[in-house]
Amino acid sequence: MALPVRDQMKYWGFAAAGFFALLWLLGDVILPFVLGMAVAYMLDPVADRLESWGFSRVAATLTITLSAVILFVLAALVVLPTLVRQATDLVNTAPDLFNNLQTFLTAKFPVLLDENSQLHQTLLQIGEAIRSKGGALLSSVLSSAMSVFNIAVLLVLVPVITFYLLLDWDRMVAEVDKLLPRDYAPVIRSLASDIDRTLASFIRGQGTVCLILGTFYAASLMLVGLKFGLVAGAIAGILTFIPYVGVAVGGVLAIGLALFQFWGEWYWIAAVVGIFVFGQFVEGNILTPNLVGSSVGLHPVWLIFALSAFGTVFGFVGMLVAVPLAAALGVVARFAANQYREGRLYRGLSDAAAPMPEDQSELDGTRGGES
Repeated sequence: MALPVRDQMKYWGFAAAGFFALLWLLGDVILPFVLGMAVAYMLDPVADRLESWGFSRVAATLTITLSAVILFVLAALVVLPTLVRQATDLVNTAPDLFNNLQTFLTAKFPVLLDENSQLHQTLLQIGEAIRSKGGALLSSVLSSAMSVFNIAVLLVLVPVITFYLLLDWDRMVAEVDKLLPRDYAPVIRSLASDIDRTLASFIRGQGTVCLILGTFYAASLMLVGLKFGLVAGAIAGILTFIPYVGVAVGGVLAIGLALFQFWGEWYWIAAVVGIFVFGQFVEGNILTPNLVGSSVGLHPVWLIFALSAFGTVFGFVGMLVAVPLAAALGVVARFAANQYREGRLYRGLSDAAAPMPEDQSELDGTRGGES
């Protein structure tokens, strides 16, 4: 006999409370495990494909690990130094860029020359804040990043955890399946399948879209000679997983930098605009339909809310788990809504007064005529 709904809600509520308490108490301690699990989840289909080609699970895991190490080394030697240097230069030149903007606005809008105007005072305050806190902000961000992504996490813990999780992924899934309550195992498997489908479409698909677009934007902006093009392209690519945010932030940054650098050379500014227009066309018509799909089930507003809420409460680890939890909660909410629509609370007594199916009414009429 199945447990009453009240008892089910109590047990699942305790489980959820325990999960969030663990997330709150451990925080950065579980960061390498969360990262390792996320990477292993993304690479599991690759390992499965290699197994279908005749590789053993160990050989497939070793092949993926060696390939990842080679790519990481290449990125560390080629891309990361340039990215860090451009980011540092961008912060250092931000005051000059702002002074140029202030000069341009003052020339076009003489009212700004009035020292008593609110807009003039606001511009002065912004400029002073950039001058005084720009470098300190970058140093704080970098030091904070190094405290989270320290050398041990990046070079030792995450790869090792990912290796073992990827090696035993299918076995761990099978063991978890054995622990499911037998009465609810089919429903839980169905929900888990929907969650996995949503995550696979969004994380794996959208991650590939981010990588492709980030590479395209960074390479194209550097080819047209835009200073800090690598930074602008990387920002646009990383933020692409939030619909419309990536192109908005990256596009505004790149076009703003182009206006200062290429002022008067409108063809270069048009080239920068064209890069983002073309990137959006390719994303909307080719990449997203083929790699992500049209019905992922993660609304942009729901995604932004999840990132903001979990990031505020649980920090960086909360942001990492925000997307999977948002997908899971979305699937569970749709399941609950369907159950509600099939229940007596929603349908009321309308089922009793509902007309009989057409074939049943015809049968009854025939029987009545025969009698």
